[in-house]
Amino acid sequence: MTEIRGTGGMMTQAEEGMKLFEAQQGTAAEVDKDAASKYKQEVEVRIASLENEANLLTGKDKKKERAAKGKEVAELKGEQQYVDACKIVKGLEPKFGYFVTKAAEAPKAVETAAVVEEVKPDKAKKDSKKEPKKESAGLSPAETKELEDLKQAIVERKAILKEQGMSGGQQNKDEEVVKMVARMNELKEKQDPGSTKKEKDAKKDKKAPLSAEEQKEFQKLQGEIEIYKAKLRTEFGYSNKDIKADPDLKDMESRLAAFQKRS
Repeated sequence: MTEIRGTGGMMTQAEEGMKLFEAQQGTAAEVDKDAASKYKQEVEVRIASLENEANLLTGKDKKKERAAKGKEVAELKGEQQYVDACKIVKGLEPKFGYFVTKAAEAPKAVETAAVVEEVKPDKAKKDSKKEPKKESAGLSPAETKELEDLKQAIVERKAILKEQGMSGGQQNKDEEVVKMVARMNELKEKQDPGSTKKEKDAKKDKKAPLSAEEQKEFQKLQGEIEIYKAKLRTEFGYSNKDIKADPDLKDMESRLAAFQKRS
């Protein structure tokens, strides 16, 4: 078959483009869903048992014992392995790497000859000068993991303090919480310079009306919450009580509440 003049180069470019696209996709982590489900059930049996024991401890004289049981429940619910098990059962990516049978493959950087040839000398020099800044910015993999662990640790610590009867303000003044929050903000600032200032400014502008973009996000979030609730109820058999206690739903509803205050 005779090749039409000029199409050979187009086909080559198309093939190179497909290779580049495929290499940039990467692959998701593979997980043992059965093991995660089994572990989740085992922990929830222990949680139910502790809650039943706490319910039997009535009266003021049993307050400390009830608090101790509540602390055990909070620690089980905040356990990293249990958190990952819950996420996997819901079809989400595990946060802490438990039950992963094959790690995710990061997208590969592919450089084609055509792209290299198109870069002009002057532009290449400018880009090379910017490279050191890019390398120094952001967090290392270890720091990224530390940031995620800190977020989880803060939630777990506050849950324990809440079970002990502390108010939100008292929890924020807890010595351990203060240290962890300070380190978390330090890492956030390194990850995204100026981000902590943006968060403070955002708190000041809580009463400002929603922008057109935020209004779209608000409406989208409302739909996502309803779909997520339905999924928990129909696919995972959650009761209304379980749905209200779901940490991912709480996070979504917290964001929704912030939008509602300004709408």
